Amino acid sequence: MNPANLPFDSEAMLQGLRGWVECESPTWDAGAVNRMLDIAARDMAIMGATIERIAGRKGFGGVIRARFPHPKQGEPGILIAGHMDTVHPVGTIETLKWRREGNKCYGPGIYDMKGGNYLSLEAIRQLARASFTTPLPITVLFTPDEEVGTPSTRDIIEAEAARNKYVLVPEPGRADNGVTTGRYAIARFNLEATGRPSHAGATLSAGRSAIREMARQILAIDAMTTEDCTFSVGVVHGGQWVNCVATTATGEALSMAKRQADLDRGVERMLALSGTTNDVAFKVTRGVTRPVWEPDAGTMALYEKARGIAKSLGTELPHASSGGGSDGNFTGAMGIPTLDGLGVRGGNGHTLEEYIEVESLVERGRLMAGLLATLE
Repeated sequence: MNPANLPFDSEAMLQGLRGWVECESPTWDAGAVNRMLDIAARDMAIMGATIERIAGRKGFGGVIRARFPHPKQGEPGILIAGHMDTVHPVGTIETLKWRREGNKCYGPGIYDMKGGNYLSLEAIRQLARASFTTPLPITVLFTPDEEVGTPSTRDIIEAEAARNKYVLVPEPGRADNGVTTGRYAIARFNLEATGRPSHAGATLSAGRSAIREMARQILAIDAMTTEDCTFSVGVVHGGQWVNCVATTATGEALSMAKRQADLDRGVERMLALSGTTNDVAFKVTRGVTRPVWEPDAGTMALYEKARGIAKSLGTELPHASSGGGSDGNFTGAMGIPTLDGLGVRGGNGHTLEEYIEVESLVERGRLMAGLLATLE
């Protein structure tokens, strides 16, 4: 089966993808994420998949597991793992409207990662229409919480991956048309400062500002960044009344490293910041983490298979480890051959100019179909 002969149609794919993108699904809105999962479940049911809904927990949306008909159903096969949550709040579609400008198409979550999820289903659909039976059964798992570190579904992802021979992750492709064969280790931290209140006008000196201590610690955290391990604070909340010295301030920090040992040292440094200064308590607690994923022989063999398919389609397929986590961190760290970054090309992810390159829908759709048709 030559994937180049499959009749992928970028305009038809855009038409289907539009409904996904315009169904906004920010992580923290479980109802919105579930509505998006409903759409995907319906599309896959029409394709003949058996759909299982797994209830959400910890305030997040649910999970969809779809198994496609196959003579070897139930045996280890291929897992396609993607997330349906985005960073864009409901209403972003009014600012980041769906629009096509030449080879670019814009919309919230279109690049990260609804475009990749959609082209994966189109690849399965094209193979089925060609009456081609893949060597291995295919399972699709769509999850609701990747953008916040996968706190509620890591166990499901790892359990499903363990039942399969390969994991394909259609996160955005690299700018050089490459794929991802490893990812950095990531740790999240919760920050909390607790001070002493007072009237900001009448008795200012009697108070101890939690905001002031949080600001001091933010500068200290940023200054810890090295080439081996980065630190950043991305969320801060503090105070309630401007005429009151703030009693509490909270924040969230992120650390990333190419090697697990460097991240482990970074975690120790962050936790050591806990203590009391100037009568203000500062507490650091560890949040969700993603283990480093370093490519092993199985992942590299999977990559070589993909590179050969890409070459037969007339394109090069470079590879590299990537910063920024994905659920591929978990499956790759388990030692299961994993190939990430199989989704669309585009740019400006997590911004109000997020877009995909339209031509990559068909290109990456054919690459995905080629993998599904040849992995055994």
